[in-house]
Amino acid sequence: MTAIATVILAAGAGSRMKSKMPKVLHQIAGRAMVSHLLDTVSTLNATKNIVVVAPGMDDVRAEVAPAQTAVQKEALGTGHAVAAALPDLEGFVGDILVLYGDTPLITAETLRTMIEARRASTGNAVVVLGFEPEDPLEYGRLVTNEAGDLEAIVEFADATDKEKSVRLCNSGVMAISSEHIEGLISAVGNENAKGEYYLTDIVSIARSKGLTCKVVKGQETELLGVNNRVQLAEAEEIAQERWRKQAMTQGATLIDPKSVFFSHDTILGQDVVVEPNVFFGPGVTISDGVRIKAFSHIEGATVGVKSQVGPYARLRPGAALGEKVKVGNFVEVKKASLDDGAKVSHLSYIGDAYVGAQANIGAGTITCNYDGYDKAKTVIGAGAFVGSNTALVAPVKIGDGAIIGAGSTVTKEVAPDALMVERASETQKAGWAKRFRAMKARLKK
Repeated sequence: MTAIATVILAAGAGSRMKSKMPKVLHQIAGRAMVSHLLDTVSTLNATKNIVVVAPGMDDVRAEVAPAQTAVQKEALGTGHAVAAALPDLEGFVGDILVLYGDTPLITAETLRTMIEARRASTGNAVVVLGFEPEDPLEYGRLVTNEAGDLEAIVEFADATDKEKSVRLCNSGVMAISSEHIEGLISAVGNENAKGEYYLTDIVSIARSKGLTCKVVKGQETELLGVNNRVQLAEAEEIAQERWRKQAMTQGATLIDPKSVFFSHDTILGQDVVVEPNVFFGPGVTISDGVRIKAFSHIEGATVGVKSQVGPYARLRPGAALGEKVKVGNFVEVKKASLDDGAKVSHLSYIGDAYVGAQANIGAGTITCNYDGYDKAKTVIGAGAFVGSNTALVAPVKIGDGAIIGAGSTVTKEVAPDALMVERASETQKAGWAKRFRAMKARLKK
């Protein structure tokens, strides 16, 4: 058997999150927890992914599409939830991973290890993922025999003092042979205080049938279950630490790693330098040799080779910087392309625009792209120079090599290599300021 299927339990309302949104839709680094998990299992080339939801969870269905969904009509325990997915597994032959939508940090390497352990022998019916936390608290304990096989999962409330001393704890994650899953799940009863069907019972059931159960150990950090906002923040920090280390091992320099925040899909090239307090939102690709200066915020943007961004710059969705582009302090770029060598160095807004190669945009320049109803585009030609404190009222085009005098408001097309200056006539009145101050002083007496 070589096929893999996954059953992801995601029916919990998550009341401890104090939210109207289903728990598994809460985000880590710009992506729902359940989608992080689906992304991980996608590397296993699973034949089927089945997400178990509660009735009315249409938003979860939409998030996990095109994965199949099964409905757990009543909240009657984890065994009952897996049973809801069994009709969709009819005819499937292979290994079934049972996962949890609120445990998004589990790694593909750990899941592969579980599959390998399950396949090591045809008698291995169940493999349970265990871990050894610093403080076992009230986790269920994994009781093994001298051979290292799993004998039972004992809930903390039911454990003896000897069993409570066991440090190997249950994560809930399992790999189950398709040959045995239906028989094991159908044998689970609900004779317990909560009247629920516990998935953990399949271990003792399998043992009673003469089948073998195994344990694979994972890391505590990858098995954090998110049940409240505090744990959500903890999961975010663990994920961020992973991505920071990955970025540095792949050739980027993070001067103060803990102050840099990534999105789930951030891409950094080699020899990128990221200064402190930089935030990457979704959809960012940074090419080789780029320097991102401190306190910059970047989302939905691409930055070309050896460009420079910041400090205190903001690149919004649709910003596309070519090679050796400079976007300086307090500059905002939105839905605009800046060709190679273009410079916007200070205090400017460039939105819905194209800036040609080697163009230079002076301090305080803005593209007036919105008239209160519609957006319009500004085109600035290659090699153009736009003087400081200029307003470019879109739609408008500045020709290649044109020069715009400082303080101008541009509303009409400027021809290539032309000089355009728009200013009111200057007037000076000698001695006026002195007389004005004297008058004001008399009025205050």
